[in-house]
Amino acid sequence: MSDVEALRGGAHAEDPAALKVFAEVRQHRARLSRLMNAHDAARIVLGLLYLSRIAHTARAGVPTWSWLLSEATERRSPIAPSVSTCIAHWLPATDARGDDTGARDLMPVPPRGTDDPLRGLILAISSVQQVGTLLDQCLLDLSAEQARGSHYFTPGDMARLMVGAAAPKDGHNVLDPVCGSGGLLVESHRYVRERIGLNPAMSLRGKDQHAHTSQVARMNLAVRGIEARVFPPRDSLATPEPDRYDIVLANLPFNQHDWAPEGQSTRQDWYVPTDPRWPEEPPPRGSANSAWILHIAHALAPQGRAAFLMADSVAKSIQPATRRLRERLLRADLVECVIALPPRVFGHTEATACLWVLNKDKSPRPGWGIVDRRDQVLFINARRAFEPVPGSKARRLGDKHTEWILTTLATWRGIAEDRATSMSYRDEPGWSRSCLTKEIARRKHDLMPTSYAVEPPGPERDTRSRIDQLKLELVEKLNQVHALESRLLDALEEI
Repeated sequence: MSDVEALRGGAHAEDPAALKVFAEVRQHRARLSRLMNAHDAARIVLGLLYLSRIAHTARAGVPTWSWLLSEATERRSPIAPSVSTCIAHWLPATDARGDDTGARDLMPVPPRGTDDPLRGLILAISSVQQVGTLLDQCLLDLSAEQARGSHYFTPGDMARLMVGAAAPKDGHNVLDPVCGSGGLLVESHRYVRERIGLNPAMSLRGKDQHAHTSQVARMNLAVRGIEARVFPPRDSLATPEPDRYDIVLANLPFNQHDWAPEGQSTRQDWYVPTDPRWPEEPPPRGSANSAWILHIAHALAPQGRAAFLMADSVAKSIQPATRRLRERLLRADLVECVIALPPRVFGHTEATACLWVLNKDKSPRPGWGIVDRRDQVLFINARRAFEPVPGSKARRLGDKHTEWILTTLATWRGIAEDRATSMSYRDEPGWSRSCLTKEIARRKHDLMPTSYAVEPPGPERDTRSRIDQLKLELVEKLNQVHALESRLLDALEEI
């Protein structure tokens, strides 16, 4: 059970003292949010939590956590200016070489009148024992604020599903090209540590184009004592990855418009296929979905695996460019599994998505699976695999459904772990189906799990299928509108 799940009603529910501290932190953060931007208030809380757990060498004129704690206790002077100075000075560097250029300008400055909630936060955080639990809750709060702009962090159950599907091992190189808070890197570390019983020797790398988010990822990893490198902010799609990775994990931005690789800013440049990521044809400029998939595939090592979230439309789109993309992936035998996820499990959107799993080597081998799955793809229809979040209208996968999906995938692979049963894999109507790539090719390279793992006939199934089809058609039309808009803007610039 993760710290977040425990906080929602698991093991820590039996610790009234811990729950009281968590409630106090949230109460003081709510007070701070009424005096400043709620998103900035959440980042202040993260900064204070980071300060409370990272040792610092005292320097003349620079406040430290112990100094802030004494000031909060004795209430001798206004504390807001010192909080801002302290957090900004001790933030983790924006580069592994220690370059902190611009780091001090990233942390928001608490305005006047925030002394009381800041003192309350400092005192409450100082008494926290389960730091990981509070950190997870802070990230959930920050994600809820950011979700209004479609920039959210990966939910805990989704992170467990993605990492479990990719199955990293000790010594692996792991990349998240859109790392956000670093949650997928944290989950990868936890996944391997639980299996080997030791601190794993992994190379964890994260990238994000937003400076504020990169900073949150560094704080998240540092507080947990996880060694990882979060690169200076930049767009991962700008250039190909220079290294190859055993595992690539990504919660990708869906239907990202008006993008272009570095040095290809004009329409004339755009159609020159000089980039090694797309040797056959460049992806459509109106949507980055195809570009992200090819970027990830290019970054994989010879036996590399990837798990990433992608909009439904890419799995089934009838647009020629997207269909040719699926054809190339199947021709290279890269697609291992596609999982149709339930709607509304991300909380902030009604859009449905699929989890794609790529694998550059689906042959049987020691330490992996004993079943030869070359030229085969597993489809899992998990559209109805969700549970309600208590006290809200939101949904989540939950531990039971996450384990069910991973057990299906492990059994199909023939992985000899305690998750997989000793029984051989069998298709289950309405849930999973294993298909040969020849059959998929006959279906115009359709990769939508609901087209293969079909529920038994019935009025309810027919209604849901029709609704899903109408949604897909609407998304297709909207994507075409955005693509035409991008091309029209390019044409206007050339006039």
